Amino acid sequence: MLFNSYEFIFFFLPITFAAFFGIARYSRQLAALWLFAASLFFYGWWNPAYVGLLVGSILFNFAIGTAISREHKRGARLRSRLLVWIGISADLVLLAYYKYANFFVSNANEFLDTTWHTEAIILPLGISFFTFTQIAFLVDAYRGEVKESNFIHYGLFVTYFPHLIAGPVLHHKEMMPQFALDRTYRLQWDNLSVGLTVFAIGLFKKVVLADGVAPFVSPVFGAAANGASLTLLEAWCGTLAYTLQLYFDFSGYSDMAIGLSRLFGIRLPLNFDSPYKAASIIDFWRRWHMTLSRFLRDYLYFALGGNRNGPVMRHANLMITMLLGGLWHGAGWTFVIWGGLHGIYLVINHAWRRFRIFIAGKRPVGGIERTAGLLLTFLAVMLGWVFFRAKDATSALSIVKAMAGENGLLIPSSWPGAWYLNAALDRIGFDTSLGVPISQFDPAGMAPYWIIALLAIAWTMPNTQEFMARFAPALEQPAHTRGLLRWSPHTGWALATGILGALALLHMSHVSEFLYFQF
Repeated sequence: MLFNSYEFIFFFLPITFAAFFGIARYSRQLAALWLFAASLFFYGWWNPAYVGLLVGSILFNFAIGTAISREHKRGARLRSRLLVWIGISADLVLLAYYKYANFFVSNANEFLDTTWHTEAIILPLGISFFTFTQIAFLVDAYRGEVKESNFIHYGLFVTYFPHLIAGPVLHHKEMMPQFALDRTYRLQWDNLSVGLTVFAIGLFKKVVLADGVAPFVSPVFGAAANGASLTLLEAWCGTLAYTLQLYFDFSGYSDMAIGLSRLFGIRLPLNFDSPYKAASIIDFWRRWHMTLSRFLRDYLYFALGGNRNGPVMRHANLMITMLLGGLWHGAGWTFVIWGGLHGIYLVINHAWRRFRIFIAGKRPVGGIERTAGLLLTFLAVMLGWVFFRAKDATSALSIVKAMAGENGLLIPSSWPGAWYLNAALDRIGFDTSLGVPISQFDPAGMAPYWIIALLAIAWTMPNTQEFMARFAPALEQPAHTRGLLRWSPHTGWALATGILGALALLHMSHVSEFLYFQF
């Protein structure tokens, strides 16, 4: 079941919401159990067969985590360490089987000239998220940070439907205390108004903005996958369109998750904070998929040694972390390349920071330097997205070469002012022509309008958390909260939210999956 579906909005959500607060009037435990069961139903709507897998994972990790906490309290460090390794190994084996078995077998056959065979394995939705969530729980239990052992709350913590399919990656210490609070089980009108507003904004981002620019993406990447030679504008427009589609798709999901959770009086951690406003790759990863970045930092990068053993090992640990982070996103070499690119970006960024301090001291970053950093970061991220989206490395490289001008410049004749643009470029020495792009990605000439409009929104508008800053929808607030647009619970904003939600509902002609569902 998807957030942007009629059955979710008009069936699942109102029934789950009304029953939760109705039951909570008589029993908090039963209300939590209801939300746990509703979350399992939400997951099972996609494929009931995998509900058993999810429940089995929950039972196993809760039992292991409880045992680890018990041994930790006894001071039995060796036993608790053995248990945590057993738990994490079992989780990773499960994840590896469902997500990477076909990938490893196909690569082994190719490189070793073998004929191993596996049946087609359907990837369970959200397996990466609920696996990472539970690995974090086991490690925290080993560290003695787990304070509650209520199975219903634990099950709800793992399956809680706003985050289950595409994140954020949760920490038990963020969520379990909230499930124990009295106020969580009391209907509060400010939670209702804030939650519905944030959900409406996220739904609009997904079905109007992300899905609106999506038609300019598939023809370009599909043509590259089929061996076509794209021209410069085709490659740039297709890449920019995907860069913006992914941005508003993930931003929309993150908003909807936070808004839905706030309806139930629960604050989720912030997972998306205007990453295209980042002026460096380091800053980008503090803003993009923030809870995954936190998980990789706390449970992988620090475990490898972090920056404790000098710059060389720090850079090596960064590369390992980002390569594994890339592989986490998908079982394919393009994801490994994407992770490797970002690892290289981070190494260069850290080296540049040290060099800048050496030549300029701790002088604050000026406006020109920040703008240059923003544009360079955006271009680097966009290059990475080519590999992230492409079918294989060969088609990704063909798009990159086309962006560099290898195949010439053809201006789509459908574009507004195409003849004048062609003449102007011709006068200053560019070899251009008018015609129909081979990918036919923009037959109506709308791509420039969409790209310009969405770039303007991403770079100049406040994000949802800034817009709603007075009411703190998420656990954390973004660092930058200045601006003129601020939501408040009055008639004007209610009307605007209603219009936004209505436009989103009118655009739900078909159900489109969120891009992060496949990870």
